[in-house]
Amino acid sequence: MTAIYRSAAGAAAVRERYDALLDRWPVPAERRTLETRLGGTFAVVSGPGDAPPVVALQGSGGTAAHWLPDIATLAGRLRVHAVDAPGEPGRTVEARPPLGSPAYAEWLDDVLDALELPRAAFLGTSLGGWWALDYALRRPGRVAALALVNPAGIGRRRTAPLVKFAFYSLFGDWGRRRSLAMVAGGGPAEPGRRAVGEFTLATFEHFKPRLETIPVVPVERLRALEMPVQVHLGARDVLLDQRDAAAKLRAALPDADVRLAGDAGHFLPGWAEAVTGFLNGVRA
Repeated sequence: MTAIYRSAAGAAAVRERYDALLDRWPVPAERRTLETRLGGTFAVVSGPGDAPPVVALQGSGGTAAHWLPDIATLAGRLRVHAVDAPGEPGRTVEARPPLGSPAYAEWLDDVLDALELPRAAFLGTSLGGWWALDYALRRPGRVAALALVNPAGIGRRRTAPLVKFAFYSLFGDWGRRRSLAMVAGGGPAEPGRRAVGEFTLATFEHFKPRLETIPVVPVERLRALEMPVQVHLGARDVLLDQRDAAAKLRAALPDADVRLAGDAGHFLPGWAEAVTGFLNGVRA
């Protein structure tokens, strides 16, 4: 038994599928293990060496492979460092410090130092968006710009779907597929997103997700963000009230580029080109 998996065999199965998915990475990439105070941190680095550096953080249950459908767009004009977060599936240490503690900011200090980046832009989705936002508030001098895709910790968390997820979990693979379809708003369609979706289903057969409540960042704290900010939100997100998030962000950051897609859910399509253009215009 491991800390974040239901069994050692399950952990091995997830990592085997993860490696197979990484082998489908569509652009040249370097795989690195970075030394941090929490332990080894796995990263996949893509894009031109002289392009603006970006640290990309996925959400709960995610890995660097979850950027696979969009990495060709992002890495065309950005130097993307896709990082597996601690306590999530992938090849990073299984430690899970409390979310409200300074531990994740300290971990990201070490990530940037290991990458020899005094400063970088941050791209985060879902819980990864919360980590990026938390770091920007704690270390504004090290964050050149902030791009968030359906971030957690701003809008209200929806609780009703959690009851359905708990019910569906009683029905094995069928239940996991139902839960994923709810979150995805019908499920991924193109081959890259289908592959990531299947990997997510296989992961949650063995993975134990976080149960900790994600701290909410109040409007007063959001006003402290001074770097350029772009945020993409799906109004039909079943996990988070992103209309609430959009209202809070617009109130706190009138100069931020806040985009609310009325017909999109938690797995938000079509954001990568806009984020690439935005971050390409920011030099660390």
